[in-house]
Amino acid sequence: MPPDEAHQHALRRLGVFLREAEDTLDSWDEYSDLHTDVDGWPHDETAYGRRQSHRDADTWRAFTTVRDTAAAMLDTAEAQLSRMPSGSTSLRRGWHLKVLRTALKEIDALQSEWLGVRDTLPVSARPGTEQYDEPLAERNAEAWAYLDAWALHGQSVIDIDTAARARPSRKPAPPALAPAPPSTADSTVGLRR
Repeated sequence: MPPDEAHQHALRRLGVFLREAEDTLDSWDEYSDLHTDVDGWPHDETAYGRRQSHRDADTWRAFTTVRDTAAAMLDTAEAQLSRMPSGSTSLRRGWHLKVLRTALKEIDALQSEWLGVRDTLPVSARPGTEQYDEPLAERNAEAWAYLDAWALHGQSVIDIDTAARARPSRKPAPPALAPAPPSTADSTVGLRR
């Protein structure tokens, strides 16, 4: 797949992640509003914790479709942003890209840690068992703030691409034509001797 086509495909997947993350967060906010008191304390801490774990897992799962291409998307967005006129918008977008890159590094580190833990689990530890699910839920919980950063600021990657494509392409001006050297026949015309 050509680089630009791959980037556009990655941006479409990012858009899907953003919609799924928004749906997950909206559902969580609704649940949290109904199941906490006026001070924000859960009515049932166990049920609340399970629901929060579900939110974390859903957000992680949604991000897995983007994670492998996230660094390349950020690289492209940074390159596109560097070719745009500087201003308050580009400063904000640049800050968003830094937040996203930091969040991605943390997500990758947490995934590496999880894979290390998973490799040390006994053979009996399978998905659905507490031995497996508990450390996985911990990874998801630790990653949630970084995943949420992608949900909040990931739109900037799409916006940068849209702005870069909307700018008229600046083709270099054709080289100026050098004046033709006067021919020897013409050089005597009009000269006084």
